[in-house]
Amino acid sequence: MKKTHPIIGFVLILILPLALHSQTKLPTFFSDHMVLQQNEEVAIWGWDDAGKKINIEGSWGQKATTKTDGSGKWETRLQTPSAGGPYTLTISGNDEIQLQDVMIGEVWICSGQSNMQMTLNGYGNQPIFDAGDAILYANQSGIRMYTGARKASVEAMTDMEGTWQVSSTKNAPGFSAAAYFFGRVLEDVLEVPVGLIITSWGGSKVEAWMDKKSLRKSNVNEFPNEVPEKAPNHAPTLLYNGMIKPLVPFTAKGFLWYQGESNVSNADEYTQLFSDMITLWRSDFQNPDMPFYFVEIAPYNYGGRNSSFLREAQLQTMLQLPNTGMAGTMDLGNCTNIHPGNKKDVGRRLALWALSQTYGLEGFQYSGPVYHSMKKTDDHKIILSFDHAGNGLSTFGQPLKGFEIAGKDGNFVPAEATIGRNAQVTVWSSQVSNPQVVRYGFSNCPEATLYNMEKLPAPSFRTDFK
Repeated sequence: MKKTHPIIGFVLILILPLALHSQTKLPTFFSDHMVLQQNEEVAIWGWDDAGKKINIEGSWGQKATTKTDGSGKWETRLQTPSAGGPYTLTISGNDEIQLQDVMIGEVWICSGQSNMQMTLNGYGNQPIFDAGDAILYANQSGIRMYTGARKASVEAMTDMEGTWQVSSTKNAPGFSAAAYFFGRVLEDVLEVPVGLIITSWGGSKVEAWMDKKSLRKSNVNEFPNEVPEKAPNHAPTLLYNGMIKPLVPFTAKGFLWYQGESNVSNADEYTQLFSDMITLWRSDFQNPDMPFYFVEIAPYNYGGRNSSFLREAQLQTMLQLPNTGMAGTMDLGNCTNIHPGNKKDVGRRLALWALSQTYGLEGFQYSGPVYHSMKKTDDHKIILSFDHAGNGLSTFGQPLKGFEIAGKDGNFVPAEATIGRNAQVTVWSSQVSNPQVVRYGFSNCPEATLYNMEKLPAPSFRTDFK
């Protein structure tokens, strides 16, 4: 048996405790160039030795002290000031970590599938409109974006791969286009730094972003024991575990969501699933009223599946669940491309919801016209009334299209329609003598041209929805 040299053994005795000594660690989204939510007690956490005292200090003048638990995890809250920076954030335990170039501003968590994931670079031959100018002027923006790696997991993860990047002509091409255009509007109007955390996976189903408890409410009771090789982004719970749980409970102003295309086949379940997911996330992030703004899926040819039922489910979520809002896209779709290129208007319309309903700005409309009620006339017509149309309705020079009407037999035919006063539309057809029901934009890829005066489009709807 070979003996260890006594000097080497003595050195090992000295350095072994150091080798076993834990390092102070932080999740990847606590790093240089990050953005923290302004005027909040923001959550900060990490790991160290069990029972270790942890000191946190922001160069804006706030401090906090905590201690790790038996597993080495620590978490505390630190008060942030009004928007500004750059600051440093220092965390001291076994090691001292100093985060540089930390900004204080507005933070939004952005999730969903490929239309959220899609960067300013576009997809191959599928471009993002106005991306060239967005990239060209990216050096003039203070936006920071953290893009989390796609990760499916059976167990809840505690960290994720990703880095914060500052807006620049070099970095912006890899930024989520919808989120970036949203952030630019917020930045321009509020004049504050904006942080955007992107955690999205193309083609993902809503079930993948939920936990077992919330899924069981919709009678989803089969869950994977391992990550499947095929379509892990469809499997229940796997993206929630790998791409949401690591962020909990990061302090953010709200959520943005761009998903639904992969759930067209089970649209009848989507309102419940989607609502339960929103409630779950709000609970996880310790804010039951956290704003949640999402994008209506745009017109596209789904073959034999009618996507208007999914859009209807999205609309019902907005109408039923407080502090939610839907950015309309009936005029932005592409019947042959599920990735419409106009993400600039998507981002702008999401920002209108946030600026009005979250930040309290007034004097502008933030939603397209939403069907409110109907009444029948003596001359065999139906008059429709709308919310979010206080200044009236318009087609902006196009023919008014998208309406269908049916009698008691339920056979819908294309309808004539005119815009009247008081945000009303009159609908009729010479083929229907006793009209009962009207629907609008109720197909995969309709010509639908109804807007309010702020040129925000009406979502698809049917008057007999129950």
